[in-house]
Amino acid sequence: MAPDLQQRIYIETRLGNEGPSAALAYFFWLFLGIVSAHRFYLGKTGTAILQIISYFFVIGVIWFLIDALLLPEMIRARQDEIRRRIAATLPA
Repeated sequence: MAPDLQQRIYIETRLGNEGPSAALAYFFWLFLGIVSAHRFYLGKTGTAILQIISYFFVIGVIWFLIDALLLPEMIRARQDEIRRRIAATLPA
C-alpha cells in the first residue's frame, strides 16, 4: 500500500532530519577522503575499507577521484534506504 500524502510528508521530514547531507558527504570526501570518511558516512563500510587498502596501490587514487562522481548516487541510495526503513514503521 502506498503511503498517503501525510505519511509521505512525515517520511520526508524524518529523512531531512536523519538522512545524509550532500554537503557533509562532499566535505568528508574532500578533507577526509584518504580515510574514506565519505563512504563510512554513507554506510558503505566494506568498500570504505577496500578503498583504504587500495591506497597502497595507484588504483586507490583513481577510485578517490571517481567517488566525486559517485557521491550523488550513493547519497540517493542511502536516502532511499532510510525512506524504506521509516515507511516500514508507519501504521497501515
